[in-house]
Amino acid sequence: MTTTTTFREAFRAGLRESLSGDERVFLMGEDVGRYGGCFAVSQGLLEEFGPERIRDTPLSESAFVGAGIGAALGGMRPIVEIMTVNFSLLALDQILNNAATLLHMSGGQLAVPLVVRIPTGPGRQLAAQHSHTLEGWYAHIPGLRVLAPATPADARGMLAPALADPDPVLIFEQIGLYGTSGELPDDGGPVDITHAAVRRPGTDVTLVGYGGSLPTALAAA
Repeated sequence: MTTTTTFREAFRAGLRESLSGDERVFLMGEDVGRYGGCFAVSQGLLEEFGPERIRDTPLSESAFVGAGIGAALGGMRPIVEIMTVNFSLLALDQILNNAATLLHMSGGQLAVPLVVRIPTGPGRQLAAQHSHTLEGWYAHIPGLRVLAPATPADARGMLAPALADPDPVLIFEQIGLYGTSGELPDDGGPVDITHAAVRRPGTDVTLVGYGGSLPTALAAA
């Protein structure tokens, strides 16, 4: 059985399941609490889980990503939301020089199980400053795992294995997908975040896509 849902609702379901299933998990970022998230993904979670688990932060990406790294080192399972991908550049020192390297620099002693959610790509009225697509760039940084949800099942099911990963995981959420709808299996659980998914098997042509490009690739197929 499947249910028709929006990507936004599927992302929220993944957050709710992770927060409910592990008291170490908390969400923090700009406007994630009282405002409900810049793209309304965390709407209602503050009322459900309280301000200790859904934390609004000051407008300093370097500070709250750094706080997430510290929380991860301390045994928590933080989910950090950066409002849009261009603002992740303000936390690049934390992501590249701390989160991505601490495990290797410490000889395997200091894992950083941090998840950073980053809306990416073009959307309505976002202008040039908020429409970057930098996930391919981040994928070249050793020590980071980069995910790009392409279906509602991905949106709900990628968060749990990302939180279980000892390495920092960046989840790039295509802004243009938030309001679109798709089918979500009622019994869906965590999805594979290590291997690419074959959405439609064939023998003659290979089309490769990720995130928001998947619907276009499937339509062409």
